[in-house]
Amino acid sequence: MTLRRICVFCGSSPGADSEYAHAARQLGLALAERGIQLVYGGGRIGLMGRLARTVMDVGGTVIGVIPRQLVERDLAFMQVSDLRVVGTMHERKALMAELADGFIALPGGLGTIEELFEALTWAQLGMHSRPCGLIDVAGYYRRLMDFVDYAVEQRFVEPRHRDMLLVDSDPARLLERFHDYHPPPLLDKAKWALSMGAM
Repeated sequence: MTLRRICVFCGSSPGADSEYAHAARQLGLALAERGIQLVYGGGRIGLMGRLARTVMDVGGTVIGVIPRQLVERDLAFMQVSDLRVVGTMHERKALMAELADGFIALPGGLGTIEELFEALTWAQLGMHSRPCGLIDVAGYYRRLMDFVDYAVEQRFVEPRHRDMLLVDSDPARLLERFHDYHPPPLLDKAKWALSMGAM
């Protein structure tokens, strides 16, 4: 799979553990070293700022997408290669998705989780075939994955859809897995119902 641009969702806070910022830097370096452009939410603070600055510092390309309201609150990283200002959060997510060849979440809060799972849901429905991944820094996402596994056990999520979410603690290794990613085939309606135990 060709990876020209990766969309990264992450926190506007640095978090409580210094390992989170370290992982953001490592991901930024890994993207730049591979000539992969970063698409992200356009912020200058927290993990968002650390990630974008790292890519810029080593000569990579950063596309920031941010709602005008956040620009007016002085939260935008104005020095990125390409800053695109949109009207709403919905427009932001749509443009980020349009630009990206894959989606990665670093540690973050409600927005980060919502953005990643929306991208994963689109993949499940066959709306795109791009890889989705989590960088599990210091076990940050372990409990979230426990819940996803429980949803599989309770037959709300198919195992093959659970497997669409690639999880790794190493940013460079996750990018290599993205290159090798192949989405599962789509099921027709009857097979879908059977697989979920509805018939």
